[in-house]
Amino acid sequence: MTPEKKNQRRLRNLALLSLLLLAVGGTFAFQAFNQRAINDRLNDVQVNVGGRVHDYYNRDTENKDVFVENYGERPIMARIRLSEFLETRQRNETDFTPLVAGTSRDDVENWTTWIPSAGNINDRENSNASNAFDQYATLTFGWERSGQDAPWYMPTFNHDNLDLRTAAAGHARDWIEGNGATDAVTDGATHPGDGIDAYWSAGGSFDNSGPIWPGEEVTNQTAQNLQQDRAPMTMNQWSNLPNEDKIGNFWVVDQNTGWAYWANRLDSEQASSYLLDAAEMTAAIEDKVFNGFYYYGIHVESGLVSPDQHEEFLNDGEQHHAELADLLRGIQNGVMYDDGPNPLPNEDSAPAAFDFSTMRPGRIFTMAGEQYRYLEDMGSGNHMIIRNETIGNRPFTMHNTVLTGWYDNLDAEVQAMVQPVSDDFITGNLPREDFQFAPGVWYPILDSFPEVRDDNTQVDITGSPQAFSLSMADMIRLSSQPGQAFHNQMQRVGVGNTWWWLRTPSGSGNAWEIFNRRSDFPNAWSHFHSRSINSLDVLGGFRPALIINPSAT
Repeated sequence: MTPEKKNQRRLRNLALLSLLLLAVGGTFAFQAFNQRAINDRLNDVQVNVGGRVHDYYNRDTENKDVFVENYGERPIMARIRLSEFLETRQRNETDFTPLVAGTSRDDVENWTTWIPSAGNINDRENSNASNAFDQYATLTFGWERSGQDAPWYMPTFNHDNLDLRTAAAGHARDWIEGNGATDAVTDGATHPGDGIDAYWSAGGSFDNSGPIWPGEEVTNQTAQNLQQDRAPMTMNQWSNLPNEDKIGNFWVVDQNTGWAYWANRLDSEQASSYLLDAAEMTAAIEDKVFNGFYYYGIHVESGLVSPDQHEEFLNDGEQHHAELADLLRGIQNGVMYDDGPNPLPNEDSAPAAFDFSTMRPGRIFTMAGEQYRYLEDMGSGNHMIIRNETIGNRPFTMHNTVLTGWYDNLDAEVQAMVQPVSDDFITGNLPREDFQFAPGVWYPILDSFPEVRDDNTQVDITGSPQAFSLSMADMIRLSSQPGQAFHNQMQRVGVGNTWWWLRTPSGSGNAWEIFNRRSDFPNAWSHFHSRSINSLDVLGGFRPALIINPSAT
């Protein structure tokens, strides 16, 4: 591939975030540099592929939110790396002294790469110069708040792939916009907001007429960051995860190089969860300078590439972790295992391309424009599948309307495979107050509720080919043993950590749902939840399921 064509396929972002404190108790300044993306081309048709690093910072609260947004039309893969710099000066001294010898404020390329220990992302590696910063600066990774859903952000107005600026808000300073200043005074913001924690919320908007900030003169609505599936971790920790958990919405840090990789494809109009949520100075800095001055900075490099160009992350001349190639290949494919002749999970394919008899429970696949999760082989050529993404903001009272509407819009070849199920399920009723766990497991005892216990979805030739919602009994059957489609809670929640309705009632005016993961519901009860049948929530709704038989077409 020629250098010109290679650059057309390539996305690169570099960001510089610098925090400056002039005297103890003074103010911070924040900088960011971002090298923009270049258009991707396929068959001479220009496709907008682009991502932007968001840097939200507030010097008063020390809040700092660092994440990546995909504003383009195609998926991207992302990585970010941090490096640090600290220098101090007593009032009776003329020059600053760097914490790490041989580094200087003006040359960010020689700043000290942040390297975590192999077993703990919150502890800098002792054998690396990065460890010198442990005493003076505490970095908070990831985003997890008790009782709170994922944070909200303002999407970038700047969709110019050739513009090298970040979305830097509050006291953040974009490196280009701020002319590379390191004086803690020069302005360089390129995005609205004051950088405090939770500045943006649901239903917010901003009119960029003028324009006020770089980019289009339009009104943007707030959007929500992806909920992290798990806290950021090192490659060694990632290696110990089961294969089915290795790809998802979380950051993985290669402790050999310091690069943090988003462990999933970032789809169009998605924004990653936070890699960095705060950067706070410890009390030890006051003891070190005592009425003097210090400068502390974080330099952030980021790389964004099209998934089919992920080898650029490997071919950079650095000594990466031995399993990085496996991680990148898994991100590209959307899965960490090979289960035979079926197309890759993100590869949209015709029904005839699939061999469902070789599919592993929980396997994701994309068929005729819809993405599904394979649930089980039911025998006699029948297979149960479920829509992978939730149809949100629909109350239980719209059950039949939503399922019928979704089914009627399926591809004709898919409809031809769908098998009949009962037109009138006998669901029974499990009141919330009668919910009791079976010993040692997370699911309830159903012996006292035979209709609920026996409501297992099966082919019913007296019924109609149609979509259906799973029952409480279905969920227990598909979840109770290792190797099943819903063996852990991460597998059960919908895409984007969304909840979804079951068809089983839970008392007067309520129905059971598969609850989304919440830090304020850490126990087993959080797997099931009773909700009003009139409830409307953008974070939950329906996941239609089907029984298909390819030989029926």
